[in-house]
Amino acid sequence: MSWISYVIFFAVIALTLYITYWAAKQTTTASDFYTAGGSLTGWQNGMAIAGDYLSAASFLGIAGAISLNGFDGFYYSIGWLTAYLVVLFLIAEPLRNLGKFTMADMIGARFGAKKVRGAAALNTITIVMFYMLAQLVGAGALIKLLFGIEYWIAVLIVGTMMLIYVLFGGMTATSWVQIVKAILLMLGTIIISFLVLMKFNFNFIGMFETMKTATPHGEAFLHSGVVYTDTIGLISVLIALVLGTAGLPHILMRFFTVKDAKTARSSVIYSVWIIGIFYVLTIFLGFGAAKFVGSDAIIAENAAGNMAAPMLAGVLGGDALESFVAAVAFATILAVVAGLVLSGASAIAHDIYGQIFKNGNVTEKQQVNAARWASIAIGVFSILLALGSEKLNVAFLVSLAFCVAASANVPTILLTIYWKKFNTTGAVASMLTGLIVALVLVAISPSVMNPVEGATLITGNPIFPYANPAIVSVPAGFLAAFIGTLVSSKRHEKDEVSYAEVRFKAETGYKELDL
Repeated sequence: MSWISYVIFFAVIALTLYITYWAAKQTTTASDFYTAGGSLTGWQNGMAIAGDYLSAASFLGIAGAISLNGFDGFYYSIGWLTAYLVVLFLIAEPLRNLGKFTMADMIGARFGAKKVRGAAALNTITIVMFYMLAQLVGAGALIKLLFGIEYWIAVLIVGTMMLIYVLFGGMTATSWVQIVKAILLMLGTIIISFLVLMKFNFNFIGMFETMKTATPHGEAFLHSGVVYTDTIGLISVLIALVLGTAGLPHILMRFFTVKDAKTARSSVIYSVWIIGIFYVLTIFLGFGAAKFVGSDAIIAENAAGNMAAPMLAGVLGGDALESFVAAVAFATILAVVAGLVLSGASAIAHDIYGQIFKNGNVTEKQQVNAARWASIAIGVFSILLALGSEKLNVAFLVSLAFCVAASANVPTILLTIYWKKFNTTGAVASMLTGLIVALVLVAISPSVMNPVEGATLITGNPIFPYANPAIVSVPAGFLAAFIGTLVSSKRHEKDEVSYAEVRFKAETGYKELDL
């Protein structure tokens, strides 16, 4: 690498650290730490949501998946963009109106039982760990490519920096790092896409014609079926991608950083535009990498294809552009993992420690201190997991997190808002069943079990045939909710009485009724 490459990379990192330093001085209360005091505007939160959502899976994983698998890799872009329509129309406003700091607050607005909050916190921590693993794997591969250092050292560096962001700056630092990173990420993506199009003489039709013969897959590269040869398996993946966003704790937490539901709705609209443009551009990233870098070179650097985008930047723009893209990708990962750590720490400190063990009798200082210790615990544990997961594709890892979110959280969130008869037993049954079924099926799926030694974590024939089990685990979550509610309806008649008040608050944002 040239000296200018180091300058560009460290300049981006220095900028994010300065933001953290500035934010640390603004963070004094629990509200500041968890939700930036609800002070973000619609466009700011929209940019931060986009920055949070456009993770290593989007920038590194999807580009790599498209470059190696063609249209099948683009399914991730389609699914994750469509997912925001679910959030916009069904989740954003009720969540902001009912909650305070976490998803469990929203569910707790209707069901006060500690076991409900505990189940929600457990789901949050599990999803955070899956998602965090993907980001750290991407970061490790990225720093290894850029500086030639060992993967495990790179993971430790990223883990240390993410803890600095969270421990000192809280949500304010995390939000502004995400905003800056979203701007830089879009800039880098647009530059690469422009260079790719220039190579194809700005001929879209010609580009697609060229790709028919540019890869070992031939014309199949432009059609579904390279990876997803089974229709049911494809549908299962799409269910996870489309519904998963509505259950991701670090995304849902972002709606508490604005002052009201109207601002929450506008922030989703801003984010959809940014995310939509980005996912369209992933086509050029993937096609460009496949054509100008080549699948052999991509796989040689990283078997899962995670380094396709930075390698493409190096081929088209030299060391300077590769360093800029790598620095932006690194900032992308740091911003996302900071948000993940914060959401996991909030579940531990606010939900488990503050509400379950302390019954809400906790000072601002105690809650913030608990959150910081929880951040350290989550960070250390995720680093240890990432050290053994170098060969996994980050987009695939995130799709599994989406599966758990869609199965364990989405049924409970939707039914809490929209089903009058839903009760405490149904909520707990839904969350635990969705979580357990998703995790068990993943553990016995081709994602974990493979007859080829070294291909996955366990050598052997998979018991469950589909890599992503959402087609079974999501319906299981809804079914458990209905069965749990029906068999215990007489024991929870008071839950129905509270529904009118909860629905009123969800729709209007008023915290107190005066009827």
